[in-house]
Amino acid sequence: MSFVSDDRIKLIKGDITKVKVDAIVNAANSSLLGGGGVDGAIHRAGGPEILEECRKIRSKQGGCKTGEAVITTAGKLQARYVIHTVGPVWNGGRSNEEYLLRSCYRKSLELAVKNDVKSIAFPNISTGVYRFPKELAAKIAIDEVSNFLKENNSIEQVIFVCFDNENYEIYSKLLK
Repeated sequence: MSFVSDDRIKLIKGDITKVKVDAIVNAANSSLLGGGGVDGAIHRAGGPEILEECRKIRSKQGGCKTGEAVITTAGKLQARYVIHTVGPVWNGGRSNEEYLLRSCYRKSLELAVKNDVKSIAFPNISTGVYRFPKELAAKIAIDEVSNFLKENNSIEQVIFVCFDNENYEIYSKLLK
């Protein structure tokens, strides 16, 4: 994995719903109807507009598949958009989880570019109840974002937002 030192990548510890960016990425579930963790927090903070748009997406395409991403309004959040991506559930690495997690970051960034997003914040995708190993997930996230930024200049800032100390320490080490 090749990590580039890119001044467009930033790391913070905190609540992703409070970050001032054009788009916040939501670690969603395939139903798009909200849930626990970051998904629940984004839906609560953003209000019913997000859920309304998620329901429209569901009726049009039946939810969101693992490794894919969809975009909605951000409702009451400071961001303009929420990009919902469905991370893989860890199954010991036997079910293409690494590829699917990479796809979450790539598809989210592609959607961001299509919607003229200049700044985007990512949570730690799949590392909570989906049990993806945190160190491996961080390496994949940084690698995928770094590679995307090498080929694309339209995104000016990517912020990794870690809610807990463990993920923050892992990202800090990897980004040095």
